Amino acid sequence: MPQEKQNEGRSSTAITAFEDATRERFERDGREIISFRSGAHTGRPIVLLHGIGMGHGYWKGLAEELAEYGPVFALDLPGFGESPEPKEPLDMPASGAFVADFVRAEGLSDVILIGHSMGTQVAVEAAAAAPELFPDLILLAPTINATERSISRQALRMLQDMMSFQPRTLYYGARYYLAAGPRWYVKKLATMLTHEVERTLPRVRAHTLVVHGERDFLCPTVWVDEVVSRIPDAHAATVPGRGHETMISGYPEVARAIRTHLGLPAPTPRSVKG
Repeated sequence: MPQEKQNEGRSSTAITAFEDATRERFERDGREIISFRSGAHTGRPIVLLHGIGMGHGYWKGLAEELAEYGPVFALDLPGFGESPEPKEPLDMPASGAFVADFVRAEGLSDVILIGHSMGTQVAVEAAAAAPELFPDLILLAPTINATERSISRQALRMLQDMMSFQPRTLYYGARYYLAAGPRWYVKKLATMLTHEVERTLPRVRAHTLVVHGERDFLCPTVWVDEVVSRIPDAHAATVPGRGHETMISGYPEVARAIRTHLGLPAPTPRSVKG
């Protein structure tokens, strides 16, 4: 069962998808991040930022793959998962600053920051604003392709991508999208569409890995190449046969790419769960 931790500004009541996780609440200016800490007690901290409409639970497979290397913090960003919906969404720079505030409040340093989809936009802003906190950055299926920055085009690409979704992906999508609700989803999507992430990428100083699935319609190779070209220290990896949800259905391959990027040893057999 998840453990509870209560400090000033933090409380805990709900059940997490992670076994033996510690649930914490970070609040500032009327907005909250709910975090779920699992993994090792020592080592470099790993912070996970989810995509739009999702939450901490869909990181379970990847979090377990990375758990032996350090403490893993899977966040529910404001309005998603177990984090309550604020009156208005933060834009991407403010969201990145909020994540950096969380990291400072936790007393973390030398953080490995990992984002998926919308979470990559938040991660880029956090890494650019606070390079001293985030020396390593992992962008999984980064959004939004600058040539397709419209609701209609994104909806089309999502429908194309969903054709190859596995049951696990559909489960997490239904669970979290229904919880977030259409009104909040549309509000947050607007902040994604107005965010020109390509303007921030050149300011990222982190050692960066960009990962995407071979069949990702939302994050095609041409966009990955653009992202990599704009970050001073970046390279790409492709997961064969996967789509936008590659870190759910293809988490072992994603974990392998991350370990290679970071120079981490192969996991011990007992640390990886099937």
